[in-house]
Amino acid sequence: MKSNVSTKKKSKEEFVHGVFESIAPKYDLMNSILSFRRHKAWRKFTMRKMNVRPGQTAIDLCCGTCDWTISLAQASGTGRMIGLDFSQNMLDVGERKIKELHLEKQIELVQGNAMQLPYEDNTFDYATIGFALRNVPDLEQVIREMRRVVKPGGLVVSLELSKPTWQPFKSIYYFYFQRVLPFLGKILVKSYEQYKWLPESLVSFPDHKQLAAIFAKNGLEQVQAYPLTGGVAALHIGTKGKTESGV
Repeated sequence: MKSNVSTKKKSKEEFVHGVFESIAPKYDLMNSILSFRRHKAWRKFTMRKMNVRPGQTAIDLCCGTCDWTISLAQASGTGRMIGLDFSQNMLDVGERKIKELHLEKQIELVQGNAMQLPYEDNTFDYATIGFALRNVPDLEQVIREMRRVVKPGGLVVSLELSKPTWQPFKSIYYFYFQRVLPFLGKILVKSYEQYKWLPESLVSFPDHKQLAAIFAKNGLEQVQAYPLTGGVAALHIGTKGKTESGV
């Protein structure tokens, strides 16, 4: 049984890696379409809730093309920022943005695995993951790793697509997500199969209440969940206990 589970996790990881390597050049465009052009507003809301202070540090998991990593760096001003992703093509796009903004001394990009972070316990003030938790092989392992590497009192933050909470909107949303989005992927980035898979990745993903419970189950305190745009997305914030030294 364990070997079957391991094989499934590995095959998902390999498939997801292939998806993001192939769509990296058009990822920002498709992210706008995927989120009804709301992802920037969601991230601004998230940043307000996080209240990053000057000099604070963060690791941004599955950072993609680094929009959130950049926002964190700009909010901190001087704090060390790590953007980690397993897709080098994504990191290459993000690196160009970082250089254009002259933030390369503050932001370090690392090709790595969100399930096994190469950092010691209690290293960062924040650990964030944006629009990627549903794509990892084991979301609880990723949450545990995020909790491990933040300092006591630090925050674990997930901004993710979710399931609509407003009943009349559900049918419209799922039609768009399952039928229209893959077609747009085919037309705009020649990636029908990849964008057909992305909606499927949400089917088994927890809703915002279930994900909040998973945060708490994995040792995070004061868990807050915020459904956004009728539940199309959700922000989750959990705090690492101030008396903890690690996991």
